[in-house]
Amino acid sequence: MVTKKEQRAYWMSVLSRSRAEALLSYWHPLNIAVDYQLLRPTEIGLLQLQGRMESTGQRFMVGDLTVTRAAVQIKDGICGYSYIVGRDKPHAERCAFIDALLQTQSAFNPLWKRVVSPLAKQQQAEHDRQRREVAPSRVNFFTLVRGE
Repeated sequence: MVTKKEQRAYWMSVLSRSRAEALLSYWHPLNIAVDYQLLRPTEIGLLQLQGRMESTGQRFMVGDLTVTRAAVQIKDGICGYSYIVGRDKPHAERCAFIDALLQTQSAFNPLWKRVVSPLAKQQQAEHDRQRREVAPSRVNFFTLVRGE
C-alpha cells in the first residue's frame, strides 16, 4: 500500500519534471479558481552537483544547476512547494499551487486523473523513446579470464 507521503513524493516528482507547456495544456481545461498566497517570494538559485568515481571514490564537483523554488498557501491553510530545474517562476508557482490542491479531498481526483496521470504517461513515453534511441549504440564491457 502506498502511503500519503510516498504518493505526494510521486506527484511532486512528476510536476517538477514536467515541461511548462505540457502542464498548462492539462491544467487550463480544469478552470480551477482558488486563491493562494506566496509564503515567500519565488526564488531562483544554484545547486552544486557532486559526483563520485565508481560510486565510492572521492567526491568532485560536476557543475551547477539553476533551480527555481516556490512555496504557496491556499485558503484552507494547506501549503504547496516546488523545486524545478530552470528559471521559470510562473511554472514553479503553478507546480506548488497544484501540490497544495492535490492535498485537498475535493481537488485530488480531477487533478490526479487530468494532470498528474497524463503527465506521468507523457514522461514515461519520452523516457522509453530515449532508451530505444540509445539502445543500438550501447556497449557492454566484460572481462575475459584466461585459464592458467
